[in-house]
Amino acid sequence: MYIPNDDDFGSYDEDSLDAFEEWNPTEESIRPVRGRHRVHKKSGGGLARSSTVLGVGVIAAVGAGGIATAQDGKPPVSISMPDLPGVGAVADSLPEAKSLPGVGSLMSDDSADTNASAVAAPLTAAGVSTTDAEQGTTDAGEALRARIMQQAENQQNQADTAVRTAAEQAAAEQAAEEAADQQKAAEKAADAKAAAKKKKEEEARKAKAEAERLAKLAKSYAIPTSSYTLTSHFGDAGSMWSSGHHTGLDFAAPTGTPLKAVHTGTVKEAGWAGAYGYRTVLELEDGTEVWYCHQSSLNVSAGQKVSTGDVIGRVGATGNVTGPHLHLEVHTPGGAGIDPLGWLQSKGLNP
Repeated sequence: MYIPNDDDFGSYDEDSLDAFEEWNPTEESIRPVRGRHRVHKKSGGGLARSSTVLGVGVIAAVGAGGIATAQDGKPPVSISMPDLPGVGAVADSLPEAKSLPGVGSLMSDDSADTNASAVAAPLTAAGVSTTDAEQGTTDAGEALRARIMQQAENQQNQADTAVRTAAEQAAAEQAAEEAADQQKAAEKAADAKAAAKKKKEEEARKAKAEAERLAKLAKSYAIPTSSYTLTSHFGDAGSMWSSGHHTGLDFAAPTGTPLKAVHTGTVKEAGWAGAYGYRTVLELEDGTEVWYCHQSSLNVSAGQKVSTGDVIGRVGATGNVTGPHLHLEVHTPGGAGIDPLGWLQSKGLNP
């Protein structure tokens, strides 16, 4: 594109510029151009086309603003530009006004209707988006209000969703905790059941072992007599006994019924013992003493070794008695008297 310089315009004086009058646009001068604009070039003038471009630019500016009024009511004044040397070449190099961007539509026949529609559009439509228009909203305030309400609703929905999600998570955690507690309770119950079963089995095993022990032990121990009835037990109270209570276990049986050694041992004493009548004291290997009292006769003597089941005497009624019976006492190695029934049972015997 050619750019003119000062030499192209030649020289001119300020008096010639004073001849130009002030130009004020009027309704007629800014009326939209319809159809093809014709430019009359002055003879010898170089600014005919440039003045046309200037006029079109004014029309575009005024048309885009939508308003133009006359100032001070002055009549329209024709604009006349002096012919300047060299300007013609510049004018010839300028493009057609219709080809300028944004100007072509102003020069077409439809531009008036478009501009009229733009001017006629209400200011309240500013800020109305295409989506708002599609939803039937044409007022900017109403559109803003709708967007604010929509935003508030979205925020409320998000808050509700967060609350619901938190509640669901809390419920899931609580359910998981309850399931874990139930699992622990079930495991605890199973452990308790298993422990009880194990304990029962252990007790059964111990009972079996004890029964086997007593059965084996019973083979080495024997009940001291036969054909008897238990009449008085250890600890029974009464005035018949000097101590105020019974110190042994009585086996009532006919006189002459054999008396047997309850276990292997040594005869420590055999003879008369006052209120006990004829008495035999059998000392066992562990130091326990077994007393046989009120015998009618003695079959052993002191220092004699006997085995389980050997006959050592006979049932009688000697000493302080009310009838024939065996008064049996058991003393620990320390000399304390204990219940003969419990001691016999501990040996696997059940008199």
